[in-house]
Amino acid sequence: MPPLNTFLIIMISRRNIRVKVMQTLYTIASTEHTEVAESKRAGAAILNEKLARALDLFIISILYTVRAAQYAEADALHRASKYLVTDADKNVNTKIAGNEFLWQTLENQTFAEKAKDLKIQHFVHDDQVKKIYLQLVKSNDYQEYISTQSRTPKEEKAIIKFIWEQLIRDSEDVQEYFYDELQGWEDDKEMIFMLMDNFFKSSAKVNFLNLVSSEKKEYAISLMNTVLEKEAYCTTLIQPQLNNWDAERIAIIDMILLRMGVCELLFFPTIPTKVTINEYIEVAKMYSTPQSGQFVNGVLDHILKDLEKEKQINKEARGTKDS
Repeated sequence: MPPLNTFLIIMISRRNIRVKVMQTLYTIASTEHTEVAESKRAGAAILNEKLARALDLFIISILYTVRAAQYAEADALHRASKYLVTDADKNVNTKIAGNEFLWQTLENQTFAEKAKDLKIQHFVHDDQVKKIYLQLVKSNDYQEYISTQSRTPKEEKAIIKFIWEQLIRDSEDVQEYFYDELQGWEDDKEMIFMLMDNFFKSSAKVNFLNLVSSEKKEYAISLMNTVLEKEAYCTTLIQPQLNNWDAERIAIIDMILLRMGVCELLFFPTIPTKVTINEYIEVAKMYSTPQSGQFVNGVLDHILKDLEKEKQINKEARGTKDS
């Protein structure tokens, strides 16, 4: 295998990192860890497990996509072995099983290594693959694809992308199946969708053994540890801003997001304040209550104004992109 540093990493975004840290802190809050050092050790293990699970779900999503295409060969063999074989049975088109984009993926050494993991194989069920394939052959896109012998890179990628987007991602039946069968799908679905979008934009040299760059892994651990270390201090800043809110009805996730946001405002100088607030508003909308976005926005905005008055915000001059 070529050195891993010659492969690209389909990186998860800072927002994805924030979500994983939030989920980890929520898990810690539900346990009996009382010492900060103990919470940090437990948190590191939980965070790594959550990131590993997200990678597994990404690989499973790709496998369902490519195996639905490969099923054309199994369909051809099955129909040719029937007792009464029709002309249609004899002429099942298997062009898609040789799809160049598909094989580019399967021959990626990092993908092959990850995909052979038995715990991943366990979740890729042939009966569901067959259902996706049967929907594929009914589609106009597929019929147009097999109507010619040409194999342009654009056409090859487009039909595999069609399987993912139209027959898996946008299928209510398949998504319900994933909710039932894949642990963590509900939490990670939006992240997997983003990763799959990046997958179709990437080159063949993708590192499927790792989702997180070293810089973002460092950010994740640093954010989690800072929130754990600064819990008491963050509470002194947050509590005065809760006068207009029913404290008993404030969701635990919202409080965790507020602590994370305060820590980013104070202790992460390369992340602009506007980015921090906007990101935590969006995470709150996605993962907490309908009112959480407004709540997080109001509290963080007031805290930021107070901190700026006291000249406690020190940010480095840089762009606002936070990917």
